[in-house]
Amino acid sequence: MEAGQKAKTQEHRLSDKPLLTINSTHNVMVQMRDGVRLATDIYRPADENGNVLDGKFPVILGRTSYDKSNPVIWVDAIASFFVPRGYVVLLQDLRGRGESEGTGQYFHTANPLEGKDGYDTIEWAAAQSWCNGKVGMVGASHGGIVQNMASLERPPHLAALWVDVAPTNAFKWEARQGGAMGLHMYGALYLHGYDSHELRGNTEATTRIERGAENLRSELMRLLREPLRPGETPIAAAPNLEKILFHYYYDGVYNNFWSQECLDHSPHFDRMADIPAVYSSGWYDPFPADVTEQYTAMARKNTTPQRLVVGPWNHVLMRGKGSSSVGEVEFGDTAKWGDTVFNAERLRWFDRWLKGTDTGVEADAPVRIFVMGGGSGRKNARGHIEHGGVWREEQEWPLPRTSSTEFFLRTGGGLASEKGKVNDKPVTWTHDPQRPVPSIGGNVTGMYEWVPLNEGLDPAYIPQRARMKSVIPDGPLHQRERTDLLCCEAPFPLLADRPDVMVFQTEPLERDIEVTGAPRVRLWISSSAPDTDFTAKLLDIYPPSEDWPEGFHLPLADSIIRARFREGFDAERLMEPGQVYEVEIELPPISNLFARGHRIRIDIASSNFPRFDVNPNTGEPLGRHTRFDKAQNTVYVDMNRPSRVTLPIIG
Repeated sequence: MEAGQKAKTQEHRLSDKPLLTINSTHNVMVQMRDGVRLATDIYRPADENGNVLDGKFPVILGRTSYDKSNPVIWVDAIASFFVPRGYVVLLQDLRGRGESEGTGQYFHTANPLEGKDGYDTIEWAAAQSWCNGKVGMVGASHGGIVQNMASLERPPHLAALWVDVAPTNAFKWEARQGGAMGLHMYGALYLHGYDSHELRGNTEATTRIERGAENLRSELMRLLREPLRPGETPIAAAPNLEKILFHYYYDGVYNNFWSQECLDHSPHFDRMADIPAVYSSGWYDPFPADVTEQYTAMARKNTTPQRLVVGPWNHVLMRGKGSSSVGEVEFGDTAKWGDTVFNAERLRWFDRWLKGTDTGVEADAPVRIFVMGGGSGRKNARGHIEHGGVWREEQEWPLPRTSSTEFFLRTGGGLASEKGKVNDKPVTWTHDPQRPVPSIGGNVTGMYEWVPLNEGLDPAYIPQRARMKSVIPDGPLHQRERTDLLCCEAPFPLLADRPDVMVFQTEPLERDIEVTGAPRVRLWISSSAPDTDFTAKLLDIYPPSEDWPEGFHLPLADSIIRARFREGFDAERLMEPGQVYEVEIELPPISNLFARGHRIRIDIASSNFPRFDVNPNTGEPLGRHTRFDKAQNTVYVDMNRPSRVTLPIIG
């Protein structure tokens, strides 16, 4: 049964029950073991007159760095849904955020106290007269990180989790993908800096952050002229967050900072509580690799039910109103979750594990994935391509019936099952770090600039999130340059037509091919520089049609390797100019049906900006370069140096 059908069934069951009302108490200060008190809003079931009901109820806990009183993310989506259905909901500002104490103790996602604070809050809740002794947790992104941190501490009364789009290894997929800095983390720090405790009452510092966020495009473009410098960025107004920024920017080696369990849970999965848990992500979220890896580890070690859900979503799509399209791609109505479907699914989960109600979740398949593709390919009324897709239930991840199939890069731009010939010539291009390949969409979060406030408007009445617009659209776009994205220039070519993008594609497919899993790209490379980057992007290429005269170039996944980290992230190893090396680029998992007549394509380049910071090619310490050099970069495609992509093909 598809996810949408299950949710509708559950909503019908609920509609037969009278709903309760809500009684709320705000900013209850819950004391942690070190004496710091965390502001917590308590939403309790009440009668029609608003009087609190007697009795014991299970608790749903959400802990957030993004304001517990946010109506869209927390109050309407969580409290207004769960409390009338017989739950107490606790919404809590993290240490050093919102109304909680702990000034100077907030370091973005690098806070080692979050697990202990979660433990103390859960056990405090379980001890209250209105709690039945069972606590579940919800939350996305950072709200998912704090769930994992609490699980590591194993509080006795934590009974179930629903973890959405949560990174488990901030080094690998969040901040230093392939050794390059994910610049969405730079954008995210503006949001956290603007309302940090350190800036309270400091109008000048707040304005500095605000102006930086309003001019984020200019701040990013400065990186093509000079590196970031401590004390000179707008983030410097919040010193604790600027420390984190320069860890993100400088620390390409996996060091003691990155190995903190608050930043890398993966070595500690065996310590996490053996409790029922759901892990969800989207193919266009930055973290499907993290989420699928965590699910696999938890399913292997735990005796309790574990579930994985991956849809055709970006980082925020399954929350709020939901949508059936991402970027410029339409996936069909079953792709749409939003609060109605999403909360009905979560309610089935928590009713079973916190109330003991038989909701049928134990009979559900452990893995639900959305296989993209198979649509009409036509342009709909919104101007989006109808790519389509279907939900499918599976018993495990990765899928055991996949066949790892190699496609070799060939001279002339081919992508074929046979290796090249002995004397096939390599491909070479010039990487100019001051004219990088632009990011036409991407798996990002936090890459937002703020719309300036009009004079006379009180900022208190204009929520930050209402002022944000994406610098990089967080989803798939047709790969042609355009006026509203950074580094795009007239005549706005297809990326495939740029001289610094190397295109390798199959002949039109004679049959449908499903790729489900994590692709890997291995390249034989050389460079005139001691250090440079190599990027890889996997695309589904639609043939030309009346709606899409040049075809539609649909990106599926991309990644990068900074060459100094080609042998691992334990140390930096510069290259000898002209020497040939083998490098691997790990792409995040996808699930896509390449239809008959389409082409499978791999784009190779040396930049993807501003999704990743640009390599200046000098080999100087990361983030401390003094100049920008052009590099002549080469990929070899002959029989003895067979550059290739390995795809997990079904059937």
